[in-house]
Amino acid sequence: MATMMDYIQEEQATLIEILQAFDPKKEAAKATIEDLLILATGSSYNACLAAKYAMEEMAQIAITIEEPYHFNHYGHLSKGIKTVLAVSQSGKSASTIDAVTSLAERGLYTMGLSSDPKSPLAQKVNEMIDLGTGIETVGFVTKGFSATVMQLYLLGASIGYSKGILSDEQVSAVKKQLADMIDSIPQVIDQSIEFFEKNTSIFKLANRFVTVGYGPNWGIAKEFETKFTETLRVPSQGFELEAYMHGPYLEADHEHVLFFIEAPSSNQTRSQLLRRYMTPYVGKTFTVTTASTTEDDTLGLASAGEELFSPLLLVIPFQVFAYLGAAAKGIDLSKRIFDDFDQVLKSKI
Repeated sequence: MATMMDYIQEEQATLIEILQAFDPKKEAAKATIEDLLILATGSSYNACLAAKYAMEEMAQIAITIEEPYHFNHYGHLSKGIKTVLAVSQSGKSASTIDAVTSLAERGLYTMGLSSDPKSPLAQKVNEMIDLGTGIETVGFVTKGFSATVMQLYLLGASIGYSKGILSDEQVSAVKKQLADMIDSIPQVIDQSIEFFEKNTSIFKLANRFVTVGYGPNWGIAKEFETKFTETLRVPSQGFELEAYMHGPYLEADHEHVLFFIEAPSSNQTRSQLLRRYMTPYVGKTFTVTTASTTEDDTLGLASAGEELFSPLLLVIPFQVFAYLGAAAKGIDLSKRIFDDFDQVLKSKI
């Protein structure tokens, strides 16, 4: 039976295959995109949030990300949005399918991103993008998250190329930067395991985890929230840097473990200042950064990649921590719980 760690170990090969298959062409449907609506839930939503800013930069578009169930029942469609992308790893999310079906009936061009090209979602959209992972049998998605981020980067590059914003040379430069980051994935996994082993007792005993990120790594903070809640099964939250400073910090106490996610940015100094301030008030603070470091409480990945693409690597430590942390707490992730949930709540088709 496959485990989360098996899929984490497969991420490098999967991302290499996706990147090597990418050959952008001038596409009329993509050349007209100025505003893009993305529908996604859970880890798919988090991946979209992590990729949003790189996509907007490469394609020069404005992206709105919506939870499909809420949007379908309460949302208002801006007149500028003519294209929608529905993201569902399984392709069976009932709320996503309902929302994209409704938007198709209103004349929008619909795209889908799923690991199953024959999924119910695939039957409803004008254009289907194969996630390139196959079906991930472990419910706590890892490889699928990273593949979603990668496919969204490449979609952004494809739109930019179709619009004439990115040249062949610029697309090649993007691919080179992503390839260099993918090359370092095994090292990042090893570093993450080593860091966890040095701090196992903290993961085992902590009853509250909080992560703070900024820019594209707000998406990683939210994915941390999803993964830790699913696996360690203790209260866990991910906050945008400034949002944390506007109220949530007031609950901090000695039972809290705080992670700060950092990549080169004008916001990095503010993140570091916040960590220094919070350290005396909580049980433990850590930083996970793309920079190199010799600090014991900082995991430095030593990546030269720019901030916009940093989520591709910065998510991996939290995937590793989620898997190993569950084991440290004595939680058997292979034992299914709430088996009838999807059936009763009709959340999947």
